[in-house]
Amino acid sequence: MPSLFTAALTGLEAVLVDVQVDVSPGIPQVTLVGLPDASVQEARERIRSALRHGDLPFPRARVTVNLAPGHVRKIGTGYDLPIAIALLQAQGALPQCKEPSLLVGELGLDGTVLPVRGALSMAFAARAGGVTSLYIPASQAHEAALLPDVRVFPVERLADLVDHFLQRRLLAPIPPPTEESLPAPSVSPVLEDVRGQTEAKRAVEIAVAGGHNLLLSGPPGSGKTLLARCIPSLFPPLLPEEVLEVTRIHSIALSSPPLIHRMPPFRAPHHHTSASAMTGGGTIPRPGEVTLAHRGVLFLDELPECSRAVLEALRQPLEDGVVSIARTQERMTFPARFQLVAAMNPCPCGFATDPTRTCRCSAQERQKYERKISGPLLDRIDLVVAVPRVDADAFQAKTAPETSADVRIRIATARERALRRLRPFHLTTNAELTTSILEQTTHLETAALTLLKKAMEAYRLSGRGYVRVLKVAQTIADLAGSPTILAGHIAEALRYRQQPTAK
Repeated sequence: MPSLFTAALTGLEAVLVDVQVDVSPGIPQVTLVGLPDASVQEARERIRSALRHGDLPFPRARVTVNLAPGHVRKIGTGYDLPIAIALLQAQGALPQCKEPSLLVGELGLDGTVLPVRGALSMAFAARAGGVTSLYIPASQAHEAALLPDVRVFPVERLADLVDHFLQRRLLAPIPPPTEESLPAPSVSPVLEDVRGQTEAKRAVEIAVAGGHNLLLSGPPGSGKTLLARCIPSLFPPLLPEEVLEVTRIHSIALSSPPLIHRMPPFRAPHHHTSASAMTGGGTIPRPGEVTLAHRGVLFLDELPECSRAVLEALRQPLEDGVVSIARTQERMTFPARFQLVAAMNPCPCGFATDPTRTCRCSAQERQKYERKISGPLLDRIDLVVAVPRVDADAFQAKTAPETSADVRIRIATARERALRRLRPFHLTTNAELTTSILEQTTHLETAALTLLKKAMEAYRLSGRGYVRVLKVAQTIADLAGSPTILAGHIAEALRYRQQPTAK
């Protein structure tokens, strides 16, 4: 059985690659086979320089490097380190690995080992393939060590790994990272910074507790963006399995070593972001913003200013929780279970609902503005709330506003109730409920059921809208600690089905 492996990334997955090197008499040259791209071909010069700086031999002979399986494309610079070690083994300068080992890392010209994308995915591939030891750039070792059952060895220089295999100075595997060893999360605004807006704060609390999509509509300066940016301060930590999911995605998507994500991500792309950047794509498909927001929030400020193509591209991932990208030779699927939070003005000038300012927009301009957001997209938004202008009294009030810490406790309690109910179905939030699971897990009092039937006719709710009202009502019941959905919970959920039109 081969003992020296590396890994090739395909989407979010990694495939084990057997590194084989043959040194034979002939004209000195290095040939790489196994579908390597240009960055892999350039490994020859990086390896040559790194070996020379470490006083290690580079053969003056014909060298053939095979990266098997040959049908999988090899892309990136992470093949430098395993090829260099396999080359030294082929010359007899290093012994063969005593146990199956996976090596990955880019080599600097002086022999330093530089980070690459997808360290955590490679750890998954190692565990699935029965590889027990993973040698990885030191800056990414804590990321890979999140996964149990694989010994992770941090490597800073090629010479360190050579000494390890020669038993001169052994590398020590690192333990899984602890909460204390991780960097503190970035500081975000808190609810105490928002004055007034009691109804909007309540809507934000419900949205975060259930993972529901939220639209904030109001005049400029009313606090829509600030409210949205307070959401990270309300999140409870990710579950252990979610930490692996989110960190793995960011490790694949970003070129620099990512932080280990203990908290849900909060992504806020500019409204000029393209459709491919939003949903993912490229010649070699990479995750887009909707995938980077997986298990967290995608915040779109100035929603009608986003292109129609971007907004319509959100419909499928909002419904399915995944993004499928098809290319001529392959199809990749990325997770996209995100919570959409959006903000918009009620009209182009922004003052249609502001009692202190005069709206300058014509009825035609307002209609054109509102039509930028299609009905099917609005139907996928669970809570629509008006954010009015705050008067001076609210800013000068002596009463201390409710804190993010207080609201976070209620949200964590509600999420725990939902998790206990949904764990048998492998779901975590009420927003993920399907119709069949909703029927099995929800309990409505008779008055609530009657009100919901009447509202479906009065509000002309679609089937999707009916189910989403029920999901929101379930979250409201969880926040109230009620095992049964009451008529008051349905009534509050229906209040958030309004449309963001200017009256």
